[in-house]
Amino acid sequence: MVWEQRWHPLRREWVIVSSHRNERPWQGERVGEASRPLPPYAADCYLCPGNVRSSGRRNERYTGVFVFDNDHPCVGAAASTQLVAPAGIYRNRPANGCARVVCFTPRHDVTLAQLSESEILGLLEVLQAQYRELGARDEVRHVLVFENKGEVVGVSNPHPHCQIYATNFVFRTIELETEAQTAYLAEHGRPLFQDILAAEEADGRRLLVRGDQALSFIPYFARYPYETFVAPRATRPSLAHLTRSELADFTAVLGETLIRLDNLWRIPFPYVLVLPQAPTDASPYPGFHFHIQIHPPLRKPGLLKYLAGPEIAGGNFLNDTAPEDKAAELRAVSSVHYTREP
Repeated sequence: MVWEQRWHPLRREWVIVSSHRNERPWQGERVGEASRPLPPYAADCYLCPGNVRSSGRRNERYTGVFVFDNDHPCVGAAASTQLVAPAGIYRNRPANGCARVVCFTPRHDVTLAQLSESEILGLLEVLQAQYRELGARDEVRHVLVFENKGEVVGVSNPHPHCQIYATNFVFRTIELETEAQTAYLAEHGRPLFQDILAAEEADGRRLLVRGDQALSFIPYFARYPYETFVAPRATRPSLAHLTRSELADFTAVLGETLIRLDNLWRIPFPYVLVLPQAPTDASPYPGFHFHIQIHPPLRKPGLLKYLAGPEIAGGNFLNDTAPEDKAAELRAVSSVHYTREP
């Protein structure tokens, strides 16, 4: 049995690892991924080509990646700047910005893991352009890109898509990671993420996919059983700063990593996928290392990693599994998507 605390250097907090707890008896709720086959096109899908959305706007009959302004944005350019200040200790301020939806493909019945390498590359090139465009706006301090995949993480539509929030504030997790990487660079004279990559490669047990210019791994400090990082080897502040060759290698590593997650239990593995990128407020962030974080909530087929007392009340994540064991499971599966097997 293992009872261990592991330091999460990006969030500057402790993660509790109790790997034997994944085998404890379970009589609680189980979740299931929808098994019904999806059609290539759905007439009632507000993201499919040519369909009308809830706003009354009609989608283009797109054939590749399609980007549009979110009809129900969490922030907006029209946010009031004349807010009434609350009394006492409370404070408020406008939430300005732009929210967009990015459809990966016109196909309704596939996931990011099922796209070809060239299709994933095309998507990442679009996200590079979005970061440059939105980040150049004076009012935008940060561009957050994320994908919610699967009903268990609350996705409202199975059509493959991600979202972009370009905001006049920096989301708290990015603030924490920025502060940690800035402080580490000042103290040690080298980027924090370079030392993370060096530690993972030296150990080797948590590596998943290795490329010449990118790699993926379940980090030593993983908070979720199958939490996975995909990172370029070079320190770049954002996806938009990757060179053409770096982006190509990053694409290949990301694609294989997603396939391995799906192949583990032969399901469209649910997750929250996020791209931590440097803020765009014109300040220098020399130590910030762009990467992708994949947070799958399942710890076993049908069993969620529930956030309960330790996480919600105590403030520390408790991981019921050892990252080394989970990485070994993913390395053992095929790198060819199970839906393409003969």
